[in-house]
Amino acid sequence: MAQTVLIVDDAKAVRSMVSFTLQPHGYTMIEAENGQDGLDKLAGRKVDLIITDLNMPVMDGFTFIRSVRADPAQAGVPIMMLTTESAPEKKAIGRQAGATGWLNKPFKEDQLVAIARKLTG
Repeated sequence: MAQTVLIVDDAKAVRSMVSFTLQPHGYTMIEAENGQDGLDKLAGRKVDLIITDLNMPVMDGFTFIRSVRADPAQAGVPIMMLTTESAPEKKAIGRQAGATGWLNKPFKEDQLVAIARKLTG
């Protein structure tokens, strides 16, 4: 059975690239354009992995992660930040919010696939 990944990013090109990279490896993709859209698309469903940007309109990545972590239905889902931000203090805030991992843009396709496989078991 295919594993489902939610990609949350305001850049359509990034969502498309992540989907293009992961789909051939058996992942089913759900795309959301900001944190609120991501929460709406998560409602009533379980995913195997969430990949989210940090800087987005409507709801940023940190707020999105905190909201996901506050939902008992989403307990245990790994959440990876995929962002251009690389400052240690931003990564610390991400960990405190509940991020499982961090990958900087632009990403290497093989690195994204390896991380997705590791996080989805």
